[in-house]
Amino acid sequence: MKARDTMFIGFTLFALFFGAGNLIYPVTLGIESGTSYLPAIIGFVLTGVGLPIITVAAISLVRNGAVQLAGRVHPMFGLLFTAMVYLVIGPFFAIPRAANVAFETGIAPFTHTKSLALLLFTVLFFIIVYWLSRNPSKLVDRVGQILTPTLFLAILGLVLGSFFMLEGTIQPAEEKYQAQPFFTGFVEGYLTMDAIASLAFGIIVVSSFRERGVTDPKALTIRTLKAGIVTAIGLTSVYVTIGWIGAKMATEGSYDNGSAILAGAARLMFGDLGMILLGIIVGLACLTTCIGLTVACGQFFSKHIPGLSYNHVIMVVTLISFGISNIGLNQIIAYSVPVLVFVYPITIVLVALTFMSRLFNHSPYVYRGAVFFTALIGLYDGLVAFGADMSSLEPLVSQLPLFELNLSWIFPAIFGGFIGLLIQQFKGQPRHKERFQNS
Repeated sequence: MKARDTMFIGFTLFALFFGAGNLIYPVTLGIESGTSYLPAIIGFVLTGVGLPIITVAAISLVRNGAVQLAGRVHPMFGLLFTAMVYLVIGPFFAIPRAANVAFETGIAPFTHTKSLALLLFTVLFFIIVYWLSRNPSKLVDRVGQILTPTLFLAILGLVLGSFFMLEGTIQPAEEKYQAQPFFTGFVEGYLTMDAIASLAFGIIVVSSFRERGVTDPKALTIRTLKAGIVTAIGLTSVYVTIGWIGAKMATEGSYDNGSAILAGAARLMFGDLGMILLGIIVGLACLTTCIGLTVACGQFFSKHIPGLSYNHVIMVVTLISFGISNIGLNQIIAYSVPVLVFVYPITIVLVALTFMSRLFNHSPYVYRGAVFFTALIGLYDGLVAFGADMSSLEPLVSQLPLFELNLSWIFPAIFGGFIGLLIQQFKGQPRHKERFQNS
């Protein structure tokens, strides 16, 4: 296998990760952090880039991807949790959201009949997604060698323009970035949700290497890490430069969100041409992410549901995604956030335990204890995000460490893992079908 293949797989992983949210969150951080931008963006990169790459590496350590990784809690949990992850980052949320953001950025500013334009746009968008997803073995060639370089060039044009054509001055940091900008940026990096997507994208990367003859577990992990480094360099470069655009836009007006900041910057630098350039960037970013998620869903469900072919699955995924896309972006976000709040901490805990599993002899009791207590807090946070009245439990949950940073699940996860370790010591190591050969 040639080094250029590793590089192109790294390019593909970059494009799969790089959706609209990866543009919006760094630029928002930039405008809010101001003079504290450097420590804030360092914290953001550690979680927005480091955590997803670590998750992909964790997937390379197990033979059956996310199902085996989550199956260390229990085989049925592994299947059901992974299926939920794929549905959340696939047709029920991430794919329709990406299609909507591409429309809102590239088409909506130029049309007055929004609902009809959205319908026509999503028809064309999902035809392209379906066509490019039909042959997953060509994903690296189509995305890594064609779409990603185009995306890089479009981003480069926007970034270069910002250095020479934006004259705004850096402002003092807003309140939430004044005391601890590094840790605030660290928490903001979670918003990309790429660690969840890594559970799906990881198997695409691993499969790409296996198709090129890399079968030795150690070599597979090394190759995955090398591709991850390529991805990390690309994501870090974009986050730092896009964030800097936000920092320089603070004196140019007030904006409701990151998309509006980028649109304002593009219009200031290049006028209507800048809006078209931004539309190309966001459109390509959303397209590549949707292709990767569709392929991942197709591979997962066709493998685990008897009688379903890969092509049937991706057709159903694109049709459901098309239907949900037309209910509108705000509605999609509203119903998906509670699920994401529940799923994300469990994902982080599973990945962390994968790298530490040798320390406790891969005991399912440790996995079960840590995930159970994490899920309890995640369920509480999800119900709060859904709008349920949880005032009776709030006084108790608010006493947990890191509650104000939305990380109150960390200490319960550690406590649950410790309880599981005590159970292991009391009962002895249970018999388990999995041998954990690659961990």
